[in-house]
Amino acid sequence: MASHDSKRVIIAALAGNSAIAVTKFAAASYTGSSAMLSEAVHSVVDTGNQALLLFGLKRSTRPADVSHPFGYGMELYFWTFVVAILIFAVGAGLSIYEGVSGMRDPHVVTNIRINYIVLGLAIAFEGVVWVIALREFRKQKGAKSYMSAVRDSKDPAIFTVFFEDSAALLGLVVALAGIYFGHRLGIPELDGLASIVIGLILAVTAMVLAWECKGLLIGEAADPATIAGIKKIIETTRGVQGINEMRTMHLGPQDILLAISVDFADGVVSEDLERTVSEIERSIKADFPDITKIFIEAQDFCSLRDVEGQTVTRQSETLDPNNGPAA
Repeated sequence: MASHDSKRVIIAALAGNSAIAVTKFAAASYTGSSAMLSEAVHSVVDTGNQALLLFGLKRSTRPADVSHPFGYGMELYFWTFVVAILIFAVGAGLSIYEGVSGMRDPHVVTNIRINYIVLGLAIAFEGVVWVIALREFRKQKGAKSYMSAVRDSKDPAIFTVFFEDSAALLGLVVALAGIYFGHRLGIPELDGLASIVIGLILAVTAMVLAWECKGLLIGEAADPATIAGIKKIIETTRGVQGINEMRTMHLGPQDILLAISVDFADGVVSEDLERTVSEIERSIKADFPDITKIFIEAQDFCSLRDVEGQTVTRQSETLDPNNGPAA
């Protein structure tokens, strides 16, 4: 499941976007601005997206059952992917359509001050939510770059809100520029052009989110530091001769499945083997609480090598950071 911080960020974004959407629609109706209408649609899409993320968070916390023995943690990844689709199809699509319509049939934006006031307030509100999301995202990323943190993150809730709010702030600036220069220069087509640019910003944001969610839905391994730590625990356990294979997969942001094939020392009796396996599990869960499911198979390395057609390299000797058998 995702952390409490994720839920707090989503709720803050939901509250802010709900208020902003109502204000933008009122301003768009009163002034006739295409860019303002695009921004209103953008805020409605964001509000719906945050509601879907909250729904995904709630669904992902359901306990495992007969139909889903590993739980429902990956449901958060599915709803995040739906959010990316909505941003692209609804947010970007409607904004570009409204912008093209505005350029084909341009009209002068009236009551220009109302647009400035609404956009100024929206920038202030979005800025507050963006700062909250940025702080939580910085906690996750540590010393990594922002793009590396997004690629490595297994909690899509926070980086989705961060991306959405970043796109929202950029869109507000574009809308403000389009309305201002369209009024200042007497070129009403600039208002429609601003709407198209907002749509393109949303389209790029949606594609980045969809790409990141794809990896999570397919199944991503634990980070290399976690894999190396598990390897060290097993190799230093008495009675272990080596690691044949090791596989990890995120079933949720803090829910990792671990499957290991271990070559135990020859002559180990069953009681000692059971005790060693229990010791390995306790040590791994103590150091890496995100690993919630552990499956340990006792298998002789030579037997495994015969089964695999002489292609297996012991992972205790060479560990592939991507979890696969070393080349």
